[in-house]
Amino acid sequence: MYGPARLCPNPDEEPQQWLEFMKELAHELGSKAVLIPSSDRYVTAIADHSEMLQDHFLVNPGIRIQGLLAEKQTQYRLAMEHGMPMPQTGMVDTREELLEFSGKLSYPCLIKPWHFREWEKFQADHPLFHQKIAIANSAQELAATYELARPITPSVIVQDIIQGPDQAKRVYLSCYDRAGKRIANAMFRELRCVPLGFGPASVSEPFPDAEADAVCDCFLKKIGYVGICEIEVKWDSRDGQVKLIEANPRLSGGGDAAPYAGVDLCWIHYLEMIGRPLEPISPTGRHFRHIVLRSEGTAIPEYMRAGLLSWKQLLNSYTPPLAFFDFDLRDWRNSLETLVVSIRSLMHALWNGSSKPKSS
Repeated sequence: MYGPARLCPNPDEEPQQWLEFMKELAHELGSKAVLIPSSDRYVTAIADHSEMLQDHFLVNPGIRIQGLLAEKQTQYRLAMEHGMPMPQTGMVDTREELLEFSGKLSYPCLIKPWHFREWEKFQADHPLFHQKIAIANSAQELAATYELARPITPSVIVQDIIQGPDQAKRVYLSCYDRAGKRIANAMFRELRCVPLGFGPASVSEPFPDAEADAVCDCFLKKIGYVGICEIEVKWDSRDGQVKLIEANPRLSGGGDAAPYAGVDLCWIHYLEMIGRPLEPISPTGRHFRHIVLRSEGTAIPEYMRAGLLSWKQLLNSYTPPLAFFDFDLRDWRNSLETLVVSIRSLMHALWNGSSKPKSS
């Protein structure tokens, strides 16, 4: 609805074909357009081929740093080097390194690839297929999970879980100009996510948090960041510190909440890229809840099954004003599909009896 779409080659699998596609697209447009990636796949592709792309597009001058943040290994190394608080984290390449580091972790812990796309390479019946993380409840289970991952990803990240409820998560949304000055910011609190405890928010709301804001802003300024960034952090109930979950150097589903708070990150970044002078933009203070309906169809049964959500709490979370990521009556085709997918997911869980709350 909002603009012409193009089906392009997968830059991970066909980099040269993707480059040719981009050259042809630039020729078709007739002038240098601004490249704004909305997935890590394209952050990496633009970073890897920035010299060539700069001849055809307006490319973020900070794309190198964005490329480093798009991969977990280099992202966490940047965080460690620049003092960003984070949970106990190890980057291991062998079973021996894993066993040595496993004694430093608290259990349950996480194990994940450098990028979740890597586990998409497994066969569909593999336990790790299409998973972003795996949870290990003991050192023995961690070693067993590593053996499952090793054929595709012998190099993995193991990490403590940041303790606390999902409501302790914060989503920091921002944009920095080419001089590294922050020109837009907003902060949200996560209410529910998919999967429970670890995924992106299915429901969030504006929530000022000066300390979390300062931690994220300081990190991005230290690394000389330019462009749009989303950082997920969480307050750790064990030591009262706000700690890094992950940074997304691009547009994101969570970032869609920012325009409803008066901070249109994509437009602001576009104006900066074409040379318009901008004054810093902050949220309006308007309260609302931002909802990703397709994720909610999965989240609601999970939270009810865990005893973390009652029907009353669910209805209260849908008290207006509301903003939606994937529902807009002006785009009725996508909205209809969203409703069908969401209701199907919810009814499937209800039919299986998994959505009965354990407490009210």
